[in-house]
Amino acid sequence: MHPEIQEEKPGICTECGMNLVMGQKRKMHEGHSHEEAIGQNASWTKFLPLIIIFLVIVGFTLFRLSIDGQWDLMFAMQNFMAGFFLVFGFFKVINLKGFANAYQMYDVIAKRSRFYALLYPFLELAMGLAYLFSFLLLYTNIVTLVVMGVGAIGVGNELRKKNQIVCACLGAVFKIPMTKVTFAEDVLMFLMALWMIFLLST
Repeated sequence: MHPEIQEEKPGICTECGMNLVMGQKRKMHEGHSHEEAIGQNASWTKFLPLIIIFLVIVGFTLFRLSIDGQWDLMFAMQNFMAGFFLVFGFFKVINLKGFANAYQMYDVIAKRSRFYALLYPFLELAMGLAYLFSFLLLYTNIVTLVVMGVGAIGVGNELRKKNQIVCACLGAVFKIPMTKVTFAEDVLMFLMALWMIFLLST
């Protein structure tokens, strides 16, 4: 994102906090193709924080179901989405500037609006609280549907172009490469919101 920042060894960009990426000429000199570089960055160990957080959210959902005694799909999705948005929103606000810089690299709206990039973590926290306390669920799901749909479009575009960038899903705390996992997250939340809208409307 900031080509003027150059170092001899791998490190972190002092401007945006993202991993410094090796230049194309240097990659070819060292015998690494673009596909090999993506494969290395997409190692499963880089997704370990995401896996742990996902398991925590599932655990939270099961805990809420057991406490309230409601073992229906609607209540399960509501609590999963509450945990998802609260946890992911929290990690984003830890380093708001770093998140916004990374998010503006691929999100359709954030590319055009710095304000939206800075607002997004708080939007996620608000949606998480709305799901947690069952506040205006129909409207909350409509907002989720739009937000996650737009997010999926942005991620899908970058994957189609085979751009190698860092996913901003956990803010600037963890450096997770953008892969089909990121796209699947957005699509999953989009489909869950769509299904909840259907259930609330019938």
